[in-house]
Amino acid sequence: MATTAADGNLKPYLRKNGVKREHIGKNGYHNHKEKNGQGTDVASRCHKHEPFEQAPMYVAVLTYLGFGIVTLFGYLRDFLRAVGLEKCNIAQEREKQKDFVPLYQDFENFYTRNLYMRVRDNWNRPICSLPGPVFDLMERVSDDYNWTFRFTGKTIHNVINMGSYNYLGFAENNADFLKTVADKVRQYGVGVCSTRQEIGNLSIHEELEQLVANFLGVESAMTYGMGFATNSMNIPALVGRGCLILSDELNHTSLILGARLSGATIRVFKHNNMQSLEKMLKEAVCSGQPRTHRPWKKILIVVEGIYSMEGSVVLLPEVIALKKKYKAYLYLDEAHSIGAVGQTGRGVTELFNVNPADVDVMMGTFTKSFGASGGYIAGKKELVDYLRTHSHSAVYATAMSPPATEQIIRAMKCIMGKDGSTEGLRRIRQLAENTKYFRSRLKEMGFIIYGNNDSPVVPVLLYMPAKVVAFAREMLARKIGVVVVGFPATPITEARARFCVSAAHTRDMLNQVLDCMNEVGDLLCLKFSRRKYSPQPDLCDETDFELDS
Repeated sequence: MATTAADGNLKPYLRKNGVKREHIGKNGYHNHKEKNGQGTDVASRCHKHEPFEQAPMYVAVLTYLGFGIVTLFGYLRDFLRAVGLEKCNIAQEREKQKDFVPLYQDFENFYTRNLYMRVRDNWNRPICSLPGPVFDLMERVSDDYNWTFRFTGKTIHNVINMGSYNYLGFAENNADFLKTVADKVRQYGVGVCSTRQEIGNLSIHEELEQLVANFLGVESAMTYGMGFATNSMNIPALVGRGCLILSDELNHTSLILGARLSGATIRVFKHNNMQSLEKMLKEAVCSGQPRTHRPWKKILIVVEGIYSMEGSVVLLPEVIALKKKYKAYLYLDEAHSIGAVGQTGRGVTELFNVNPADVDVMMGTFTKSFGASGGYIAGKKELVDYLRTHSHSAVYATAMSPPATEQIIRAMKCIMGKDGSTEGLRRIRQLAENTKYFRSRLKEMGFIIYGNNDSPVVPVLLYMPAKVVAFAREMLARKIGVVVVGFPATPITEARARFCVSAAHTRDMLNQVLDCMNEVGDLLCLKFSRRKYSPQPDLCDETDFELDS
């Protein structure tokens, strides 16, 4: 059976493995010591329970009704524009190009001009300070229903930041912490202007890669200048035609793009559903490729550590068991989990106490917990050596900038305790405590939230389009910066606000956010949960007992 060069060369390398606000400044750092809670104790059984509570039926009906009304008014406004009674400001096809293939899809254009434009003030807000736990916003207003904005010259100060992925608070500008970064700027400058394979390979790049490998407990690692491209450009180097990708339905766009660019066959399994995954694995092994029924050259399972829209954690031990059973390979994206979960911040492999060698391809980014930019691929030395010469990101992309590289080294050494302090461990424990506290309080209030109790990504379900907009505006009026997400980024009936908890948030900050949440939740009638929440953790579950047949 013939194989492509990429597939043939890689096959030996992807081998199945046996084994109070006054305490904080705008520099993003607070030295107010708080009493830590349980931290990130591993209790693998508890991670299986991630209930996605359904809203009452009337909420779904009103959500569809709201979109229906907005759509009807959109068609009415399009009619008024067509007859010249209303000006259309959005980009349109030129009259002389009407016979060309359209640049704009009709529905997307309709959605943008009639729905998104009316609520556009809730996104792309300009920040004029460090985006730490608090930041400053430039005030802007619109005189034409958000088609254009103008700045008032005023600044909204001390807005609590609940939207950045600054999980460990390393996005900071404390001069004492950033001294080594400043030194590297003086030594190397701010840019390399070359690829790693030419003259852009610096000693600090190699130092970082060795540090990443040691941190993850694997043989080797390679770093890239862009997290998104780490997925989208490396997956095509690993699989191709004749290969099968089994992808979780909630995987990130970068994983989806990489899978599509690879040319491999893609099949999607239900989110965190092991029955669905095993069914597809069994079918793939038994039936082989379509029409020819030849065996698949490779079967690659692609999952994330923490899913950024749901806040859920992958069932890693179960996925690894299926991978071994059906001789497949596993690609794990730890963009949101590395540094954020695990007793020492080593991600979901540590959270579930599994051997990192059981994960064939470990991927992560430095854009979240490490306060920098870029990403990495880690695993067997043969895998990394292969990617150095076959990955488009490795061959063609400019090398990571020296200050970003040093920032990652600084943050990772802090997490590992190699800087001679326990600051990294304190931040990890503080994040775990903040996450559990924030989630438990929201549940007590009656909000429907998604995700795992260890996940610092906290989606709060809002459902109705009008309430999504009102929620973001009301929270900003109370100096709380939040991210709201709706269709098409989420299912049409599951619009939400996504909170990201940080170790840099003090208890007073979280209490202020929660008080505002409680007030706005009552004002907008957002407390849809019908469950009675108990702050006591489950002592056991049904898997602790064996039932006689």
